[in-house]
Amino acid sequence: MNEMLRRQRAVEATLAKYRDAPFDWAAGKTCLHMARFHLRQMGHRPEGLPRIRSALAARRALDVRGWKHVGDMLDTLLPRIAAAQMMLGDVALLDSGDGFGAIVISLGGKVMGWHEDYAGMTALDPLRMAGAWRV
Repeated sequence: MNEMLRRQRAVEATLAKYRDAPFDWAAGKTCLHMARFHLRQMGHRPEGLPRIRSALAARRALDVRGWKHVGDMLDTLLPRIAAAQMMLGDVALLDSGDGFGAIVISLGGKVMGWHEDYAGMTALDPLRMAGAWRV
């Protein structure tokens, strides 16, 4: 299958599952869950996530692994790239006030994800990226 078509289908599947879902720790609708689903759609097999249903559980899961934020987790899974190299379906990290970071998916020019400045999932301008990874 053509690489761009594969990326497009993975992004479409991820957005179909998460686009209309509000961020919700208890329901497992977080950027971490979205990223894991997206990586699987792109052919990766990331290890299972611990049961994370609160900010406190997320902080504990990061601390146990020695990660300051989810960007450290992404560094163990994917190669880092320059933001300008991002293609459709790559992932990036935006800074967030809670210290976790917000994982977003490249739409090609914009990124999609949840961020504390918005009520639900939205397309964001990637100017505040703290890192980018090739999927």
